[in-house]
Amino acid sequence: MKMHSVESRFIAIVIGALFIFVAPLFALFLILSSDRVARERLENTEVLLEANVQALGKPLWDFDKDSIDQIVSALQADADISFVHVRDTSDVIDISKPATRPDPDDARSIVKTDILYKANDGIKKVGTAEIWIRKEGLLSRFSTDEMSIFAIFFFAVATLFTAAIIGNRITVIRPLMRLTAAIEATRRLGSRHHVDWTSSDEMGALAHNFNEMQSQLEREEKELKLAHARATDIYNLTPAMLFSIDAENRITAVSDYWLTATGYRRAAVIGQEFTDFVAEDWRETYRRRHDENNANGGICEATVRFRCADDSMIDVLILETGTAASSHRQALSLSVMTDVTDLKEAENRNHHQAITDHLTGLLNRQGFESVLDELIGTADRLGQQLACLFVDLDRFKWINDNLGHAAGDDVLCQVATRLRRQLRAGDRIARLGGDEFAILLAAPNARQLAMDVSERLVASLRTPLTINGADLQVSASIGVAVYPDHASTAACLLQKSDMAMYARKRSGKNGVQLFDNNMVDIARKRLETEQFIDQGLRDDWFVAHLQPIVSLADGRVAGFEALMRLSHPERGLLPPAEIIGIAEENGSISRIGDTILSKSIASLAVISKLDGLADSYLAVNFSPLQFEPALPARLAALLLEHGVTPSRIVVEITEAVLMLDNPIVREVLDALSDLGCRIALDDFGTGYSSLSYLNRFPVDIVKVDQSFTRSLSSDQPDVRRKSRMLIEGIRTISHQMGCAVVAEGIETTEQWDILQSMQIEFGQGYLLSRPLPLDALLEKLDEFTMTERPERRAAAS
Repeated sequence: MKMHSVESRFIAIVIGALFIFVAPLFALFLILSSDRVARERLENTEVLLEANVQALGKPLWDFDKDSIDQIVSALQADADISFVHVRDTSDVIDISKPATRPDPDDARSIVKTDILYKANDGIKKVGTAEIWIRKEGLLSRFSTDEMSIFAIFFFAVATLFTAAIIGNRITVIRPLMRLTAAIEATRRLGSRHHVDWTSSDEMGALAHNFNEMQSQLEREEKELKLAHARATDIYNLTPAMLFSIDAENRITAVSDYWLTATGYRRAAVIGQEFTDFVAEDWRETYRRRHDENNANGGICEATVRFRCADDSMIDVLILETGTAASSHRQALSLSVMTDVTDLKEAENRNHHQAITDHLTGLLNRQGFESVLDELIGTADRLGQQLACLFVDLDRFKWINDNLGHAAGDDVLCQVATRLRRQLRAGDRIARLGGDEFAILLAAPNARQLAMDVSERLVASLRTPLTINGADLQVSASIGVAVYPDHASTAACLLQKSDMAMYARKRSGKNGVQLFDNNMVDIARKRLETEQFIDQGLRDDWFVAHLQPIVSLADGRVAGFEALMRLSHPERGLLPPAEIIGIAEENGSISRIGDTILSKSIASLAVISKLDGLADSYLAVNFSPLQFEPALPARLAALLLEHGVTPSRIVVEITEAVLMLDNPIVREVLDALSDLGCRIALDDFGTGYSSLSYLNRFPVDIVKVDQSFTRSLSSDQPDVRRKSRMLIEGIRTISHQMGCAVVAEGIETTEQWDILQSMQIEFGQGYLLSRPLPLDALLEKLDEFTMTERPERRAAAS
């Protein structure tokens, strides 16, 4: 019969209990019993010895050897006595039984006693007796009955032991074996086997509970398999590239859609590191996904380039969520990979469009600012300089206004091409807007390189452009600033190159200007002036000063020229030329012009009430930017409000207005002329002085520039002669065209007399009066009389 480990342990426990508890008790019982039997026998032997020894007294007294021998034989016949030796006191009788003395070690004890005899004269010692008591074995001490009891005891223990073994096998080992067999079958076969055992004891309860557990596990296993199958179907049927990775970035699962989209087979990817499928340049980006997305609620995000099975590359967005490994579970992750190649391409196109000028194909302002920041970082890293060239075309507005925006776009494209041809491959060029371009040059000595390139750029524009079949001359003003010499930031570098460009514009255009720190002061002063203009419009600081225009024949006041002045409450009157130039650039000239027009017409209405000035006229300067279609109606409303007839208004324009040849300007001039206003051409002789202006436009008055008037009294005879000839020529042409002539800048009586002799009709200047506000002018007009001679008139201070 095969022994099992549980049964072996049970037998060992039973045997151990026998040896530990039963055997010592049985041994103790044997020892106690043996000692008892030995004592009883010793006591019996001593009694026997005492009786027999006393019986030897008389035979020894009588020397009865036969009787002595019988008594000794009787003693020696006792089973407990092994040796008897009797001897009288006279050594006559000496009897030993047996004859040979045995080994003393075999004797348990040796008893020696004196043999006494009671004679008539008292008790006498007649001899000695020596008796050896035999040494007995442990079992020999017991009787047959006692041995029977011991046998019954051993049989009972053996029966109990055997019954325990058999009972243990039936009640414990057999159900355990069946339970083990069911568990082993479940392990090997995978099915849920039950235990074939029924009883009302604990083993029956164990078997019942095991069967119940197996049934429940079977149900749960079926549900788990169904849920796993459902999850697998969902995983594979979801139209998204799903995959999972372990803690070492190895792929543990991929969906069918993932395989279809990438072209791989499942066996080829499971167990592989996901980074093996990522483009080499993007692997570090993927590895850093956890560090860069810890704040996204456990969702990691990365966009990388992915290599498909056919070696094609796609852009994918990976969203990953998962749980970290713990003591009771492995790390778990689920990632979804989305093909964003088209989106990336669209994003790149949009980014390219966002930073590219659609007309010229150059960078736009946004792209330029991005590149500027990048190149400044590179310059710092390499210890280089970075030059910024700010390029602005001259007269581009005229091209747009007169040739149309299509021609202007063509000009910009051709200019961009010419500029680009003068640059190196690594230089950057951008169109910032309108006709403004910016160029970045990086070099160890970028300052000199920028000046050389700027000169080439200016030279490249000297060749006329062909626009609509005609040649068109275009020039540019270029400002240059260098990082880090002139600026410490990208914005400051662009700003200072812009300052340098405007400085070139003010000094004559068509050239190059390197930034200078003085330009900051100029820009600061310009900003201050712009602030004064804005505040002046809000707080009504702008006033109209009037300068009389007199008849040179008799000194009579014929009219007044309205001049703009900005009266600052703390700084007083500010230079008007600077204010006008800035106002025309920032677009505030129209509001200023409307203010001066309104105030000057109101002043004319007051002056008209004076004797002899009811028919005096008012000459008002207009900027080209004021010629809007609504100007005639606005002027008519002001004249009607103040009761002034249009014929008393002279609109002064410069050649710059006529040179624009703008249809709107022409329409406004015609409307003003139809309204009844007269047109005056100011500063004639200082520009192109084209006679066609007098023919093509409704000009009524020609004003001789004050530079010619001052030259009439020059110390150099040749200058005086030429100035006289120029003024006479202007007068002759103007009179032939039906235009009156007004000389500006009369400061001496000599100039008065010469102009009078040349039959110039009208004049104005400091000899007569400075431009004055209305109150001061009214006082000044009292000095003018119809008969007063100019030679008696002192020059105004």
